[in-house]
Amino acid sequence: MSTHIGAERGQIAERVLMPGDPLRAKWIAETFLTDATCYSTVRNMFGFTGTYRGVPVSVQGSGMGIPSISIYAHELINDYGAKTLVRVGSCGALADSLQLRDVIAAIGASTDSAINRQRFDGMIDYAPVADFGLLRGAVDAAAGRDIDVKVGQVLSADVFYTDRPDLPERLAGYGVLAVEMEAAALYTLAAKFDVRALALLTVSDHIVRGEALPAADRERSFSQMVEIALDTVTAEA
Repeated sequence: MSTHIGAERGQIAERVLMPGDPLRAKWIAETFLTDATCYSTVRNMFGFTGTYRGVPVSVQGSGMGIPSISIYAHELINDYGAKTLVRVGSCGALADSLQLRDVIAAIGASTDSAINRQRFDGMIDYAPVADFGLLRGAVDAAAGRDIDVKVGQVLSADVFYTDRPDLPERLAGYGVLAVEMEAAALYTLAAKFDVRALALLTVSDHIVRGEALPAADRERSFSQMVEIALDTVTAEA
C-alpha cells in the first residue's frame, strides 16, 4: 500500500480516470464499469477497478487542488504503475462561446501556483501540456459520439475564492477557456515520470455570466465527459 491509497499491487489498472469528487468516482465505477470493486477507502477518497469493454480501468478520486491531485497522481504512477491518467472534472467557463455542460479537452494548463517555479529554482515558467495522442483520441472519441468537444487552454487556479474580479475577462482575452484546479499538476507529473495525461472538463459554472449547475448535477450529470474518457483510454487496447 502507498501512503494515501490503500490498494495492493496489481489492484489498480494502468489506465486511471481521476475525478476530484470521491462520490463521482463511485458513480463512474457503478455506472460505467463492469465488475467494479473498491480497492481503497483511505480518507474516504474512493478508488475502484473494473473493466470497460473488457479493458481494465481504475477510477481514483483526487480531491480538490494541486497539492491533493499531486499526491494521488504521484502514488498512482510510482507505487502502482499507472501509465495513462485522465482527469474528469468540472470547470468554470470564461469564454463567451461556452455553455453549461460543454466538454473541454485541455491542451495546456496555465497556473497561478508556484509549484513549477519551485521545480526550476524560480527561473522558468514551465508550460505543462496534455499528451497529444490522448488529446487527439479524445477529439476522435467525441466525434464518434457526435459531441462537439472544445479544445484549448485552461487555468489551474490555486485559489477558489479570488480577490481579483478582473481576472476572468482578462484570461478570456488571452484565449483561456475555463478555470479548474488540478490539470497543471497532473500534466507536470506526467511529463516528469514519462506517462500520459489528459484533462477532460465539463462546464459546471460560467464565471462571467454567473450561471451554475445544481450540486447534484455536478456529481452525476457528466456522462458525456466520462464516456469520452473511457473510449479514449481503451481505444488502443
